[in-house]
Amino acid sequence: MTLSDARFLQLKQWLQQQFDASVDMQLISGDASFRRYFRVTTADKSYIVADSPPEKVDNRPFLALADAYHRQGIPVPAIIAVDATQGFILQQDLGDQSLLSLLTSDNVKRWYQQALALLPQIAAVKASISGPLPQYDAAFVQRELEIFPQWLLAKHWHLTLSDAEIQQLQQVFALLTENALAQPLVGMHRDFHSRNLMVMEKQLYVIDFQDAVLGPITYDAVSLLRDCYVRWPDAVVDALRDEYYQHCITLGLLDRQTSAKQFCRWFDLMGLQRHLKAAGIFARLLHRDGKSGYIKDIPLTLAYVADISERYPELFSFSQWVRQRLLPLCGENS
Repeated sequence: MTLSDARFLQLKQWLQQQFDASVDMQLISGDASFRRYFRVTTADKSYIVADSPPEKVDNRPFLALADAYHRQGIPVPAIIAVDATQGFILQQDLGDQSLLSLLTSDNVKRWYQQALALLPQIAAVKASISGPLPQYDAAFVQRELEIFPQWLLAKHWHLTLSDAEIQQLQQVFALLTENALAQPLVGMHRDFHSRNLMVMEKQLYVIDFQDAVLGPITYDAVSLLRDCYVRWPDAVVDALRDEYYQHCITLGLLDRQTSAKQFCRWFDLMGLQRHLKAAGIFARLLHRDGKSGYIKDIPLTLAYVADISERYPELFSFSQWVRQRLLPLCGENS
């Protein structure tokens, strides 16, 4: 990726037309897809522009969700200009401070409470101008789970599973799918964690929402509280989970007959599904997309899987398999 490629030159020309002035562009990141982002400076203002090749990235969900989230009062970056044909999206500049960069053991509870307070608004977004959100159904869950054996076990670690191991994995996947489908369905961000929350003037802004679906109520909460990139003490996570449960009951997002114990199980197993998928995606980013930066996060995701599975008798043997068969490979090959 160079700053003299054809797309860069096209993007710069488009921006100069938008501002009728020369612009300065600085590459700030490429995310876990085919997008890349630049900070654009002109006169005394700065903006962010996404370079999203339409032949590789469907930009319509992002634009539709940006509109839907804004209408719901969710703080998202303002869209200033769009070239749908070329895949250029000019947005408000939210700065460089992600929530992850600010978190400490002293402030994590306060920040996470603020983040969790956004979830009822996100839950209310069940459609956009493009129509109803896709449903996180059994086929969707299964597709995500299959990323784990395909990309981490087979592609990254070259593991050949025995018949017994395959059967065990299938049983776990069936349990996790059943758990996801048992929960109330709400608007779900699907990647709600501390790297996708920006902080500007002490306010949180939500980004990377283009993959929103209609899905299980615990998914976004567990994405935040059991983050793939940072781990907090169980006491902190449990207290915040319980607060969120009570908040959902109060707002009517959960039936009052739903017990705290049931919600905890939903939350724990939803986290297992997400962490298995994430571990597979981290391997896929390396082997398919040439992005090596996420491999280092696999040990944390698998540690979550082992630790949480150990709490449930029906998952205990799976926990031991992850701990004894997979976690040692992290030190050797990750």
